[in-house]
Amino acid sequence: MKIGLLGFGSMGKTHTYCAANLRYFFDTDIDVRITRVCTRNIENARLASKRYGIDSYTDNEDDVIYDPEIDAVDICTPNIYHYETVKKALLAGKHVYCEKPLAVTYEQAKELSDLAKGKKLKAMVVFNNRFLSAVMRAKEIVENGDIGTILSFEGKYLHSSATDVNKNAGWKQNSDICGGGVLFDLGSHIIDLIYYLCGEFESVIGKGQIAYPLRKGMNGESWVTNADEAFYIIAGLKCGAVGTIEVSKITVGANDDFLFRINGEKGAIRFSLMDPNFLEFYSNDRVGGDLGGERGFTKIECVNRYPSPGGVFPGIKAPVGWLRGHIGSFFSFCDGVINNKPLSPSFDDGAYVQRIMECAYLSDRQGKEIKI
Repeated sequence: MKIGLLGFGSMGKTHTYCAANLRYFFDTDIDVRITRVCTRNIENARLASKRYGIDSYTDNEDDVIYDPEIDAVDICTPNIYHYETVKKALLAGKHVYCEKPLAVTYEQAKELSDLAKGKKLKAMVVFNNRFLSAVMRAKEIVENGDIGTILSFEGKYLHSSATDVNKNAGWKQNSDICGGGVLFDLGSHIIDLIYYLCGEFESVIGKGQIAYPLRKGMNGESWVTNADEAFYIIAGLKCGAVGTIEVSKITVGANDDFLFRINGEKGAIRFSLMDPNFLEFYSNDRVGGDLGGERGFTKIECVNRYPSPGGVFPGIKAPVGWLRGHIGSFFSFCDGVINNKPLSPSFDDGAYVQRIMECAYLSDRQGKEIKI
């Protein structure tokens, strides 16, 4: 399977790592190669090709999309370019692996989802946190009914990357390039996670925050902030649960703090990406009593205990890290294309997340609850 890669920032490099290492982490004979890379700066494309063993490079995405040797297109470009590029790739008959968010509007995302299905092409959005072992175990616990009916939840994704106003803003802080703010960048992950584990949304109340209206722009000059630096949501779900979502790049002391807690009538689960090897599980079935009895949160050692064909390297007792979710996501896409399997998260899922974010922004503008 030959893949053309568009964009070579941190995500482009991450996807290249995944392609090169799939057969270490999965017991598989799948043969995947990134054979052409494209960046707007031809020198960056040349360096990526040289350093990472990519056969050819270009500064024109059409060279990738219309290459008859390319089976799939991997899109790691800024958000505002996704719609046109994905549409072009699908119309050219290419399978597509696209970084989140899928587009900048629900209408665009829905069109792309419908187009992929109409063309009978494989299309997947990168919500890599679904492929962490602890999140996969959380999915099992919820679906098995071990925490009972879900009553409430909280999800957080906190960074400190925008706390320094003297640091040049990145493109993900500029709505002219990102299409939104931190809600698109970090919020899409949490919204997908809650949707994946708890089900569909019914309503949202959204509130954005710009803490630093004036900061250094991408060119180092004074710039008026034009995108949310933090965003807060109160959400109701169709299952009856109510919860909160908080995403922020202005949280002092945060690293890549991706956290969730889900509370049910019979128990609860909680997780932190800063401690990615364990899922914590509380069950009311445990006997209480003096000194607590057997009650309390249990740390489930998920580590690298992936089901077959995963978990083979570096071994089931070895700790996992941030990259493992991306490796699992990339394998799922390649396996789906090569062996004609359904993909999840699909473009339908990407469009659904886009709809929730759009409603949250609408709620912020109108100052009222929005029904989905």
